[in-house]
This record gives sequence, C-alpha cells and structure tokens, in this order.
Amino acid sequence: MATDSWALAVDKQEATTDSFGSLVIRSPPRGGGDAAPSKAKKGTTKQVENGTNVEGEEKEDKAAQSLLNKMIHTSLVNTTNQVEVLQRDPNSPLYSVKTFEELRLKDKLLKGVYDMGFNRPSKIQENALPMMLAEPVYYPSGSRPQNLIAQSQSGTGKTAAFTLAMLSHVDPANKWTQCLCIAPTYELALQTGKVIEQMGKFYPEVKLAYAIRGNKLDRGAKLQEQIVIGTPGTVLDWCSKLKIIDPKKISVFVLDEADVMIATQGHQDQSIRIQRMLPKECQMLLFSATFEDSVWKFAERVVPDPNIIKLKREEETLDTIKQYYVLCSDKEEKFTALCNIYGAITIAQAMIFCHTRRTAGWLAAELTKEGHVVALLSGEMTVEQRAAVIERFREGKEKVLVTTNVCSRGIDVEQVSVVINFDLPMDKDGNADNETYLHRIGRTGRFGKRGLAVNMIDSKHSMNILNQIEEHFNKKINKLDTDDLDEIEKISN
Repeated sequence: MATDSWALAVDKQEATTDSFGSLVIRSPPRGGGDAAPSKAKKGTTKQVENGTNVEGEEKEDKAAQSLLNKMIHTSLVNTTNQVEVLQRDPNSPLYSVKTFEELRLKDKLLKGVYDMGFNRPSKIQENALPMMLAEPVYYPSGSRPQNLIAQSQSGTGKTAAFTLAMLSHVDPANKWTQCLCIAPTYELALQTGKVIEQMGKFYPEVKLAYAIRGNKLDRGAKLQEQIVIGTPGTVLDWCSKLKIIDPKKISVFVLDEADVMIATQGHQDQSIRIQRMLPKECQMLLFSATFEDSVWKFAERVVPDPNIIKLKREEETLDTIKQYYVLCSDKEEKFTALCNIYGAITIAQAMIFCHTRRTAGWLAAELTKEGHVVALLSGEMTVEQRAAVIERFREGKEKVLVTTNVCSRGIDVEQVSVVINFDLPMDKDGNADNETYLHRIGRTGRFGKRGLAVNMIDSKHSMNILNQIEEHFNKKINKLDTDDLDEIEKISN
C-alpha cells in the first residue's frame, strides 16, 4: 500500500489551521466548531442545460454537511422512521429498552444523560444501547463482542449512544487508553468530544484526549486518558509510529460518519489499518447516515460478525405532500409565478432551492425588493455561517430561505409549509437526482403535517427530469396555472 500518498492527503486535509499549535492534551479544546471554520468546496463552472455554462454550481461536501447537521441538531429529531434490527445470532433474545434506567448505568452516567436533556431513549438508542452495553459472548474459541453496524442520521441520538457505550466500558482505575473513536475531520471530532465531555461531566475520573493534527506529543509518551477521539491519520500515528496508544489494550473502537470517511482520500485505508491493530475481543461500532454499496463494503471490512441496525425509509413522506409543476419560459417568468403563489396563499415559511449560487443570489435580491424577509444559504459560506442562517430561519426571523443543494438534507423546520424547486435537482450526468428531490420536498410535510411542493419547469430538459421523478416515485405531479389565483387558493386548502 502506498503510505506516502494517503499520509500527504491527510496532512493537507487536516492542516488548515494553526489554532491547535498550543493545544494541551489534558485541556481539550472547548467550542471546537469555532476554532477552525470549515469551508465547503467552492462552486465550479460546468456544462449542463442546453449546452450553456452554469456558474457557481454547488458541490456537495459531505464532511461540511455532516458538521452542519451536528451543529444544528441540538435536540433529538422527532423521526417516524422504523428501525430494522438484523442480529448476528438470531437465536439470542432481542432486547430493547424504553427507559435509561433499564440499562443499569452508573449513577454518574445516568445523571449526565438526564443533564443533556435526554428523557427517554430515541428509536436508535432503544435498540443499539442494549447491544453496545452487552458483555461479550463467550465461545470455546474465545469471547466475541457485540459488534454493530448502524445507520443513523444526525439528530437521532447516535453520538450520545456510542458515547454512553464508551463511558460505560471504561475502567477509570486503568490509566491507559481503552476506547478509541475516529471521525473524518477534526471539526467533527471536536463536536463528538463535546458530547463526551457533557455526558461525562459527573464522571471526572474518566479523561478524554484529542488525537488531532497540531496536538504534538513525543514518541513513546504514554497517555493516561481512557478515551481518545481523533482523525484517522493522527490516530494511526499515535498507535503505530509514535506508540502513544497501545492498540492491544483498546476494548471499544468507534468509527463515526463512515460515509463521509470513505469520501475523504486516504481515510478508508487508515481506518482499516487501525482496525487491524486492535484485538479480536475489541468491540467494533460503525455508524453511517447512508448505506450505499461502497459504505457496506467498507463496513464489512472493518466490523466482523456485526449486528445491524437500519432505518427503514420513510415511505409515507410523499403521501403528505401535494406536488405541482408550473410551466415557465425563463427565470423571470419563474419569479412572477413565485410572486403569484405568495400573493394567493398564506405561507408560514418557505424553502426555495436553486441549482447555482448565481441564481440563488439573484432570486434572494429580487424577493427582498418585493418586501420579503429572505435568508440566503450557499456553499461558499463557512459551516458556522450556515448554522447561524439556519438558526435564524428556525426562529422565524426570516420567512423565506433561498438555498442551493447544501441545504437539502437534515434541516427540520416545523413551520416550513411550502418547498419551491426553482430548479429541479440533477445528477452529474444531467438526469433526475431522485434522492435529492425527496430530501428537498421532505423539508415540508414533516411531523405528520401536510405540505406543498411546487416545481418550476422552463425547458424540455427540466420537463424530462420531472417525468423521470414521476416515474421513479410512481406519483403523478399535476400542472398548476399560477395566473389563475382561484386555482392556487384551492391547492392550499
């Protein structure tokens, strides 16, 4: 394996700030999200529709999106997803819990859980925690831990779940690293570290160290901290090159944000190398928001004999949303149609999705001229700036959020009653991006309420994309005449 290329890639990826130069390991950084603002990737110019250049197309940055979701989900999301549990040993009893008391946690940890505002376990916690806290199963060939691969979006309580598992498995009398957690970027590591600090604040005997670039330790220095969280490159250095962590003494290994991890050059190889250094009796826990084939292949290499927890798709999402399309000739006509919709129905809050930053900026300016209070969200903003915009929108300070794809996932705003696709979502080949469409219009119709989605069509190409979406979801999208105010009023009832 070519070690130099991935080591260089990680150095480049992590060395974006000097702010950790003076970090003392026994004083973990507070408020890490502000220490090193994460910028999403800049937009690029690309040939798309009708052979014309479209500037400022937003590129998805999974790490930035994941960090944004962690920052904006300060409380549990009320999800209606059902959990599917696939056990390694189908003959063993399947346990789930409805209260934290049933887990027989140490009092200090139970106090930390309640202090964080968790009153009862979330759906993923109900099923995952009994597995993660279970003692290893003993076989003639040796003990086997309850390993876990779990699918879980931000806001479902999974970070708190694996944090609780790590804190529960630690023996505070042993002054060496026993639990290891790796995250794709140092910002994500710091966000998880905050959760560990919060949950363990009544358990001061357990210490936390951050294995992040810039936290320089001497070769052979022995950590007394029982939990280490960090990025793959630095953790690998600490385990193999610098011998700061003895991997054979690790009892719990957590790999968080697996889908983001494999999207970052070098991290997949590093994660596998770390895992190979751990003892067979070490419990392996892997979490991912999505489970496409590449993530599954990675998970199977890292987690032997796993139990699996998957979230069943929210099939009812589209059933609570009325979908329409409007025929227009250009963006000015789209804007007129948008104003007609606003003039005819009462809208609590609306999200409007555009394909490029240029269109989003133009639209936000035009809506502001019309007297609307508008927030603008795009990928050139830092994650912290984006989180602040979303928080203002959540609080109702702005009624309209104009955004590109950076905002299509993970934002739950209860007051959103209308989603407008000013531009339909496309993949890199110019075909319908059905998953993004579902995420976008899923911002309305949340929490069991009825929602409204309006798609703006301005070319044969966009009409073709709409047809692809109809076919994919097997759902008819009706035409709407925005010049007929009576018709618009009807769709809002």
